[in-house]
Amino acid sequence: MATLSPIQIGPLRIDSPVLLAPMTGVSDLPFRRLVRRYGSGLNVTEMIASQAAIRETRQSLQKAAWDPIEEPVSMQLVGCTPREMGEAAKLNEDRGAAIIDINMGCPVRKVVNGDAGSALMRDLKLATDIVAATVKAVSVPVTLKMRMGWDHASLNAPELARIAEDIGVRMITVHGRTRCQMYKGEADWAFIRSVKDAVAIPVIANGDICTIDDAELALALSGADGIMIGRGAYGRPWLLRQMMHWFATGTRLPDPSIDEQYRVIVEHYEAMLSHYGEMTGVNMARKHIGWYTKGLPGSAEFRNRVTQVPEARTVLAMLAEFYAPWLSRAAA
Repeated sequence: MATLSPIQIGPLRIDSPVLLAPMTGVSDLPFRRLVRRYGSGLNVTEMIASQAAIRETRQSLQKAAWDPIEEPVSMQLVGCTPREMGEAAKLNEDRGAAIIDINMGCPVRKVVNGDAGSALMRDLKLATDIVAATVKAVSVPVTLKMRMGWDHASLNAPELARIAEDIGVRMITVHGRTRCQMYKGEADWAFIRSVKDAVAIPVIANGDICTIDDAELALALSGADGIMIGRGAYGRPWLLRQMMHWFATGTRLPDPSIDEQYRVIVEHYEAMLSHYGEMTGVNMARKHIGWYTKGLPGSAEFRNRVTQVPEARTVLAMLAEFYAPWLSRAAA
């Protein structure tokens, strides 16, 4: 069984380096609050555009919100100009961010076409300038999330990691795919070892880590200091706790009871309504309902029906009806 030791991110000690990935439209405050309550080593916010952070748009402020139970929290920024990244980093440090994370891994076309995210792995000069400006602007630790490279002909993650470490970055996270792969194929955890061998700072493995067995294999192949969980936590905010428990004790925690899962989905749904307002909250929550109910009898039909409903109270009533047959009180 693999073991996880505490890691240092500058002055911050992360006792159990099982980290929640930044996921646009998923790792918002309501979801992160649940994940942290169950247990996570570190939460990373949704990706925030540096320009939007400087303008303090409603959406950027919404993404930047966090709960005190999450502290220390890592704020992820994405951008394409050193000046704006530095300014945005300083603004978020002033708001209380404990870590600034630079995104050089997002493969989405809208981001890449703006010369940000994983596009920066094609321009190491600009990437270097952005990292330097961000590190210089803040006193809190700066971390960096990247992919293996733009494509398999340019696997330059080890080179970029060395550059970042020399500038002052305190941790590297590597998603084991290239930008051109997007989310297709399988993450190459073994490649991450080349990044681990290139630097002395902590390296975190990311990509396709959805089970304890995945986490074990990812650590064995990569030699990484920790793991970052993204899509594996869809509909399972308790997954990081299960992984932390495994690495601490060697025993597996079962999934929560159906009663607890029902309470969680209702709490999550109501928190999203409060965070976004009813109209946006109902729309944003639909994917979460799909993930929570996946695998239960009749879930596909239920998802098809509930995604057509615009009223929050009706959705809550439908959830109560759907879960009723499995709740312990129903058998009493």
